[in-house]
Amino acid sequence: MGVNGVTNGVNTADAYGTYSTAKKSSDTEAVKEENTSGVIYESSASTETASKKVYKQDTALIAKLKADADARAAQFKSLVEQMIANQGKTLGKADSIWSFLSSGNFTVDAATKAQAQADIAEDGYWGVEQTSGRIIDFATALTGGDPDKIEAMRDAFKKGFEQATKTWGDKLPDISQKTYQAVMDKFDKLAEAANSKN
Repeated sequence: MGVNGVTNGVNTADAYGTYSTAKKSSDTEAVKEENTSGVIYESSASTETASKKVYKQDTALIAKLKADADARAAQFKSLVEQMIANQGKTLGKADSIWSFLSSGNFTVDAATKAQAQADIAEDGYWGVEQTSGRIIDFATALTGGDPDKIEAMRDAFKKGFEQATKTWGDKLPDISQKTYQAVMDKFDKLAEAANSKN
């Protein structure tokens, strides 16, 4: 063995080092390629977030319910205004309609009475079942069906009922009390269904 053999050995080591470095950099590139085209690890926290259902308002249903309620309220107001006009009385503002009706100091013609009775009948638009159903449909559309918001909607309904009672000036009529209870029962069923899923 001569000096050339030792020198060649050093060169071989250098060559190996260069090869090794080149191999490492190409391995890194291969790993980078795998990361862009393969499966990427995600922590369980981000997986849980991705699998959680997103609830969105049903704006189409909300608009439909609002339009329907506005049309029916206008129809009701027109009915009351005609009844009042036939009695030679006038209304100053919208709240006075409720005060006028709650006073009971009026007479109703047969056609108006028949229309009102049909509207508040069990299967009528303003009847307990249809009205409570529309309230629940509206609450569900507003929350997108999010079961975590059931109690917030229940509280909003209670607040609205209290405001209606103040506007009326006294305890609301029996049909309103029955509707209130039907809405509470339906909120209870929604809460039970949400709890059974959990």
